[in-house]
Amino acid sequence: MEETKQINFDISGMTCAACATRIEKGLNKLEGVSLVTVNLALETAHVEYAPKDITLQAMMDKVSHLGYQANMREEHKATMDQREREMKSQRLKFIVAAILSLPLLWAMVGHFTFTSFITVPELLMNPWFQLALASPVQFVIGKQFYIGAYKAVRNLSANMDVLIVLGTSAAYLYSLYGTFKWEFSISHHPAQLYYETSAILITLIILGKLFETKARGRTSEAIKSLMSLQAKTALVSREGQEVNLPIEQVQVGDIIIVKPGEKIPVDGRIIDGFSSLDESMLTGESIPVEKVIGDSVVGATLNKNGRLRIQATQVGEATVLAQIIKVVEDAQGSKAPIQRIADKISAVFVPIVIAIAALTFIVWYFWISPDEFAQALENAIAVLVIACPCALGLATPTSIMAGSGRAAEYGILFKGGEHLEATHQLKVILLDKTGTITNGHPKLTNVLPSRLDRVEFLQLVGSAEMGSEHPLAQAIVQGIKAEGIELLELEFFEALPGFGIHAKVAANDIWVGTRELMSNHGIQIANEQEMRLLENTGKTAMIVAINDEFAGIIAVADTVKDSSREAINRLIHLGIKVVMITGDNIRSAKAIADQVGIQIILAGILPEGKALEVKKMQETGYKVGMVGDGINDAPALAIADIGIAIGTGTDVAMAAADITLIRGDLRSIADAITISRITMKNIKQNLFWALAFNTLGIPIAALGLLAPWVAGAAMALSSVSVVLNSLRLQKIKL
Repeated sequence: MEETKQINFDISGMTCAACATRIEKGLNKLEGVSLVTVNLALETAHVEYAPKDITLQAMMDKVSHLGYQANMREEHKATMDQREREMKSQRLKFIVAAILSLPLLWAMVGHFTFTSFITVPELLMNPWFQLALASPVQFVIGKQFYIGAYKAVRNLSANMDVLIVLGTSAAYLYSLYGTFKWEFSISHHPAQLYYETSAILITLIILGKLFETKARGRTSEAIKSLMSLQAKTALVSREGQEVNLPIEQVQVGDIIIVKPGEKIPVDGRIIDGFSSLDESMLTGESIPVEKVIGDSVVGATLNKNGRLRIQATQVGEATVLAQIIKVVEDAQGSKAPIQRIADKISAVFVPIVIAIAALTFIVWYFWISPDEFAQALENAIAVLVIACPCALGLATPTSIMAGSGRAAEYGILFKGGEHLEATHQLKVILLDKTGTITNGHPKLTNVLPSRLDRVEFLQLVGSAEMGSEHPLAQAIVQGIKAEGIELLELEFFEALPGFGIHAKVAANDIWVGTRELMSNHGIQIANEQEMRLLENTGKTAMIVAINDEFAGIIAVADTVKDSSREAINRLIHLGIKVVMITGDNIRSAKAIADQVGIQIILAGILPEGKALEVKKMQETGYKVGMVGDGINDAPALAIADIGIAIGTGTDVAMAAADITLIRGDLRSIADAITISRITMKNIKQNLFWALAFNTLGIPIAALGLLAPWVAGAAMALSSVSVVLNSLRLQKIKL
C-alpha cells in the first residue's frame, strides 16, 4: 500500500471563498496529492499526499503560481504573531485611507440639496486636489487588491479582488476623465467626479477586513486558553544541579522538581513525595486528587501542596495537553460537508456577478437613462461591490472554529468538522457498561458477618485476600483499608482459580469464594437468601468460612458513576434511543440498567459482536453513536457513525473514536450533541444570511437604489456580522 503523509501550510493572499476553492482545485490536480482542504478563516491548507510522487516544494510552487503564498505551518503562537502584524498593517492602511477619504466625503455631502447648509471649502471641490487625495488610496492603499486581481486573472479566474478592482478603477478612471475634461473646458463648470466612490469603497473594505480579522482571531480563543495552561519553565535536576530550563528543553527521563503552587511542566511519574493535584483543567473535577509515589501526573495540572520529584515520561507534542491542542487545531482546520454548498456557489459566483454588472451598465446606458454614462457606471459599480462573496466563504469555517473551541472548553474533542456536523444527526447511542456507565473497577459494597464482629471479620478477610492479585480481592483489601482496619500477617496463601482462595491468618483457616468451594469442603451456607438478593442486584457475593464454619458474606460491585443516571436522562430528553451493550450476563447488566434508567439491554456480547450490533442498528436507518473506553470497544467505535471514547480509557479506543470525552463524564455525550445541534443551526443561519444578502443586494444595486459607497459598507458589514454570529457559539452554556 502506498505511503501517504499529511502536511499543513499557512496560506497568505486569500481574500474570499473563490480563492480557497481555486487553491484546492489547483493542488488536487497535482499527481500524488489525494486530499486538499483549504480553510479561509484560519488561512491554512491541509494536504494528504504521497511523498514518492510529489515534494513539498512542488506544492508550495503550485500555490505560488496560483497567486498566493504557502509556507510550512508555523506553531500557533507564530501564527497569532503573524496575524497581529497583519492587523497592525491593515490598521495603519485604514487610518491613512480614512484621513485621505474624509475630505472627499465632505465634498460629496456638500453636493446634496438637503445638506446645502454644509460649507465646503473651494479647495475640496477642485478636481486636481481630489485626484491628489484619491490616487494614494487607489494605488498605494489599494495595491493589495490590484495584486490579487492580477494573479487571479492571470490564472483565468476571478475573486473578490477582481470585483473591487473593477468597481473602484471604473469610478477612478471616469473621474480622471472628468478631471481632464474640466481642465480643458472653457466654462470650468463643476466636474462630475466619483473619486470619493473609489476612495471610500477601499477605505470601507479595509475597515471591514480589519474588523473581520479581529473577530476571526477571537475564534481561536479556545486554543489560546489551552496554551496558556502550559508551564513555561521546569526545574530540572541535572548532574546534581537544579536548573531552571525552558519547557522545550525538557527531555524524557529528566527528573523534575515541582514545588507547592507550581504547575506540573510535563507528563510524568512521581518518584518522590506526595501531594494533592488540581486536575480540573483535564477532568473538570474541582476536588484535588491525592498523588503518591508511582502515580502518573499530567502536564499543566497544579500541585497544591507538597514537594514532588517526577520523572518525565512524555514531553513536547507527546504530552496530553499538546495532544488536546492538536485535536482542537485539526478540528478547526477541517472542512464540514455543509461547506461544499458554499464552495460550489463561490466557484461560479464572481464570473456571474461580473456578467450581471456588465448587463446593468448596458441596460441603464442604452435603455433606462440613455447617454447617462455616470449613472449607468455607478449602478454597475454598486453591483460589483455588493456581491463580494466574503461572507459566504466565512459562514462555515468560523462556526466550526468557534463550536469546536467551545466544545474543547467543556472537555469534548471533535476530531474534525465532519464529526461536529454528523453528531447532530445521531438517533441511537450504544453505551458500553464497564468503565463507561460504571466506574470500571469494583468496590466493597456489603459486609454481612454471621458470628464475628464486623472489625474482626474484615481484619481476617482482608489479611487473607492480601495475597491475591485478583481485581475483586484488591477491591476488598482497599475497601477494608479505607475503614482504617489494620491487616495481619499472612501465614499461608493459596489461590484457587475459578473458586476463590485459601489462607491462614493468626492461626485461623480461612476460605473465601464460591458456593462450589464451600460445597467441596463440606461447609454449610447459612444465609443463601441474602446471597441471592445481592447477586440479583448485580453484585459479586463471596462466602467466607473460618475454621471450617460459615462466617459470613462479603460483596463487591462495579458501582455506577455518579453522573450516569443524569446523563442518560438528558439523552432521552434529547430524543435519543439509549442502549446498553455489554459482555456481562443479563442479570448484572439489568441491575445496572435499572439504576440508570436504560430500557434496552444487549448482554453477553463479545467484542466483535458489538460492532455487529452497531451495524444492525445502522441497517434500520438510524445514525448510531457508540460510547466505550476499552480495547474491546475499538471495532464498534470505528464502525459507528460517530465513535465516542471516554478519555479516561485506553489509547486504542481514543484512536478509533471521532469524539473524545477527556473528562470521562457521560454528561458530555449530551453536551456534544447539543453543541453539534447549535453549531449546525449557526452555520445554516450564516449561509442563509450570506446568500440572502447577495441575492437581495444585487437586484437592489442593479435597480439603482444603492450608492456604491453604501454597497461597500454593507458588503463589509455582512462579513463582520457572519463572524460575530459565529462568535456567539463561544458563549454556549450547557
